[in-house]
Amino acid sequence: MIYLDNNATTRPCEAAIAAADMAMREAWQNPSSVHRPGQHARAQVELARKAIAELIGCKPRELTFVSSGTESVQLAIRGVLGARPAGAEPPLVAASPVEHSAVRELLKELEAKGEVRFRRLQVDGDGVVQLESVVQAINDGAAIVSVQWANNETGVIQPVEQIAALCNAANVPYHCDGVQWVGKQPARIGAFNPAMLSLSAHKFHGLKGLGCLYVRPGVKLRPMMPGNQELGRRAGTENVVGILAAGAAAIRATQWLADESERVRLDGLRAEFERRVLAGCPGATVNGAGAARLWNTSNIGFPWLEAEAILLALSESGVCASAGSACASGSLDPSPVLIAMGVPAERAHGSVRFSLCRETTAEEIVRASEIVIRCVASLRSSTEAAVGRAG
Repeated sequence: MIYLDNNATTRPCEAAIAAADMAMREAWQNPSSVHRPGQHARAQVELARKAIAELIGCKPRELTFVSSGTESVQLAIRGVLGARPAGAEPPLVAASPVEHSAVRELLKELEAKGEVRFRRLQVDGDGVVQLESVVQAINDGAAIVSVQWANNETGVIQPVEQIAALCNAANVPYHCDGVQWVGKQPARIGAFNPAMLSLSAHKFHGLKGLGCLYVRPGVKLRPMMPGNQELGRRAGTENVVGILAAGAAAIRATQWLADESERVRLDGLRAEFERRVLAGCPGATVNGAGAARLWNTSNIGFPWLEAEAILLALSESGVCASAGSACASGSLDPSPVLIAMGVPAERAHGSVRFSLCRETTAEEIVRASEIVIRCVASLRSSTEAAVGRAG
């Protein structure tokens, strides 16, 4: 099986598995307990927090542990809005239409309830946020701006440094969804100084069930679950197993990120995969190809085919991929991200995301591209035959 669905989740690395095992055997106590075993667990949690802080270049106390990237997003947006004094009208929240559903669906829900005014920032044909629309949202009194670092479906990278600079100059909190970026590319908070940044351990070879929210000092948040844990930002006994695994995964990611040649090699693998698939599948197109993209993500549209049919054929042939966000699996509708980019419906319906990881090999890329070409050709032949019979 060739696994090319790493934006959905990554395989836990051996260091994370070992740390989780140790946590279950030796650090299973409640880290809030005052006895010695509890304080041992606390010490291990804080070591892991330090490792994750070093991965993104912040101080450990600026990190809050939560259950997932989605909860991190919710805490950031709901937290900032909840800390604001009540106004005469709902606050204006600006986000792009290509955000992950964790942001997009939350704001749609709050908008439907009349709790916010949702400003959808403009994007170009590659899905890159237009800075003019950010400026306009700020001038119109935005209470918070949320724009992802890299898109989960296309890998397109957003101009987060410029967006943060615009927001910081106007004293508007900027939340950056860094879930798909952290652990794949260097992530130095000090380089662009966002108010908040979300990340998720299982995207960089940790375990599912552990997310983090970086909060810049001075940013006011109202907790969704008030309590004493996590500096009062998030109640509930800490997930020691997930935290220790995330810390180990962060150490491993920090070591890997130090080798720039590895990311260059993997970027070459993605380019080679796209070259082979496009050459073997006439009419196929890479969505977002005109923008800077993560080295690991390739979203390819196969016009007049259905993504679900392609994915099933690939799975049966030994390749794992997806039709976009894993949160939307099972949906027959085209990706809202691709539609927002202006991708024609006939291509959006047949778009498949292939996402590599640092363990992907050149041999896998060659084999996977051959399988994709074969499956697409078979599906096109079947479709043409069906059309011929219908005619």
